[in-house]
Amino acid sequence: MEMNRMKKIVYSTLFFAGMFLTTACSDYLEVGSPSIVDSDFVFSNPTTARAALDGAYEQWRDCAQNKVFGDGLFYAADIAGSDIERHPESFSNQLGRHYPECLYQNGTYAGSYGLTSYLKENDIYASLYSVVSKANAVITSMENASNFESIINGGQSEMGQMYGEAIAMRATAYRELCKNFGDVPYVGVYGVVPKGLVSRDSIYDVCIEDLQKVEPLMYTIGSIPGIAAANKNYFSKTYVQALIGRMCLDAAGYQTRRGDIKRVNGKGESMTFENKGKENNGATYGRRSDWQNLYTIAKKYYEALLADPGNAQFHLTDPRGASDKSGRTFNNPYQYFFEQMHMDDAIYADESIYEYPMQQGGGNDGRPYSFGRPSSGGSKAAYPCKSYGQGRINPAYFYGIFDPNDMRRDVSITMTGSNGKGVEKLIPFVPNSKAEGGGLTLNKWDENRQANPWVAAQRKSGINGPYMRMSEVYLGYAEVCAALGDVVTGKQYLKTVRERSFPQGLADTDGFIASFGNDLVRAIIEERGFEYAGEGDRRWTLIRSGYLPEDIKRIKDMTKAMMDGLATKGYYEFENGNIISAYIWTKLVDAKTIYGHRLTAQCPMDKVNDPVLYPGWRGQKDNWEEMGLNYGNSAPATNLAIKGLFEIVSEEEAASLESQGYAKVNWGIDLVDYRDEYDKYLFWDYDYVSAPIYLWPFTPNVMAAGGFTNGYGFKQE
Repeated sequence: MEMNRMKKIVYSTLFFAGMFLTTACSDYLEVGSPSIVDSDFVFSNPTTARAALDGAYEQWRDCAQNKVFGDGLFYAADIAGSDIERHPESFSNQLGRHYPECLYQNGTYAGSYGLTSYLKENDIYASLYSVVSKANAVITSMENASNFESIINGGQSEMGQMYGEAIAMRATAYRELCKNFGDVPYVGVYGVVPKGLVSRDSIYDVCIEDLQKVEPLMYTIGSIPGIAAANKNYFSKTYVQALIGRMCLDAAGYQTRRGDIKRVNGKGESMTFENKGKENNGATYGRRSDWQNLYTIAKKYYEALLADPGNAQFHLTDPRGASDKSGRTFNNPYQYFFEQMHMDDAIYADESIYEYPMQQGGGNDGRPYSFGRPSSGGSKAAYPCKSYGQGRINPAYFYGIFDPNDMRRDVSITMTGSNGKGVEKLIPFVPNSKAEGGGLTLNKWDENRQANPWVAAQRKSGINGPYMRMSEVYLGYAEVCAALGDVVTGKQYLKTVRERSFPQGLADTDGFIASFGNDLVRAIIEERGFEYAGEGDRRWTLIRSGYLPEDIKRIKDMTKAMMDGLATKGYYEFENGNIISAYIWTKLVDAKTIYGHRLTAQCPMDKVNDPVLYPGWRGQKDNWEEMGLNYGNSAPATNLAIKGLFEIVSEEEAASLESQGYAKVNWGIDLVDYRDEYDKYLFWDYDYVSAPIYLWPFTPNVMAAGGFTNGYGFKQE
């Protein structure tokens, strides 16, 4: 009881300090005096300090889920604006999102784009600064406390750990601000009004330096004092080490910079850049000339993390073993991460370094709703409830780039969803949402896979947000090693990630690297696409790595060839042997009677001709009946058998299939019928050389309050 009372006192103090972001737009970014927080009271002991910090975590969790990593900007462009991912609906239906997604039609539309057509006043930008304010309230109060010197000079301690968590929270918020808006105001002390734009390069430098200073004060994940070892919803030393690596890669990478901001580093010194392509709307695309210094810092902290990752694990084998008692096949350690994400609320995935927590039955759980496997179920009492499916997959990527032997493919992408009544259904390429259309979809989050799904209402699944995991460290470390000339280590870590997702002997890492002219960095960036397909990592990774123009051209060229083949021949064969045809054949079957389970996992190598088991990682929940669903009979046909998905079906075969109850249904023909949606609007008019305009504009109130203007060709009002 006393603990709850104390938390309420501290929360009230800190939330009052941050209320400037929940008031009228005219009060935007106004802050009060830091003296309203009694530093010596709040930060005199770990109990009150933790309570104060928990209030700041709640602000970050809300922002992460609703603004930058679940819904919000993640929803609008990250998840749908790369060579891998796309949107499901007609371009004209969602102009506010689709123009930013396609780089504002090579930047020519930037001047016509409505500044509040997707971003609203006092919304995403404000939410991120609210996180900064909450973190600054803790940081400034701790720095003003009488015991601060003993905290920062005493090595690891509970108070030093919490100071580091606040620094990490502020850096995380600034990382999202710079990634999405470019140059922004910087405030590092609570009580100061953020005005004027600061070179993002200096912000990166300051944040990275701050993180380096607190890293020695903190504890690895699983060993934070007062926090259960299993919990991964706090910023640990492990997270800070990974964040230093992530922010160094960002800061060192290619970005589009407006030309009217003085470019200085964290010490205020002028900078030079290595630019690519040509200027666009007064902006250039380039990277810092001192990028190798940042990669060297990243290498140091990645190595420290890998030497002592705490309880974050990178599974090389599947902890589930070969199969379960129902006969469902596993042997896919990559799959296991996502299965863990679907377990009980209290479970965090082994490979996670940080997850923001979502409680089942409460709040808006946007990631599985917006980016999960689609369901056409109703908003309430469905099996599973409605899942919108904003993130979809470019068909040329699925068919032509993803290696058919890669066991990540089926976990990442599927062609079926749910009807909301416990039955699997094909998702056609006709533009639409849910499982009614939109084509190939994301597959990593599916309420069918939850141990106890929330069937009472949509958006309540309780699946956490996986903000940082070990594979990013492996691939980030591989990248910096390769870029700095340590080819042996870079290749070793690429190989580790790649080979765990292939049947033994089929990864061919050497051949994979050779296919990119032995450019190891290029191969590592490509590997990230397979590792994070459908997770929104790809767009920013291509931007910062400088490969965005060439990969846009690759996917557009492949898409055009695919469309031409479907239109003229009724099929198209890709270089990897996959064939997409105008039509396929499908039939519903009673999978539980045939196989002993409805929800499939890894398709065994000797079952690739089985139309129910291949592609894998689909189907329906085995026991919806226990959740309240009445199928109306004891042997319902719940799973979709598919023939012709990767090969041509002859007339004779078609006749045989139809005699077995299969029906001929549209597939690639719908791509031809809706060609503009999949071809023309795919990075519409991008010329592959102009600086990509990928950033979001500031809204009028933001500019008025901050005393700055828009760049990149955006309007000013």
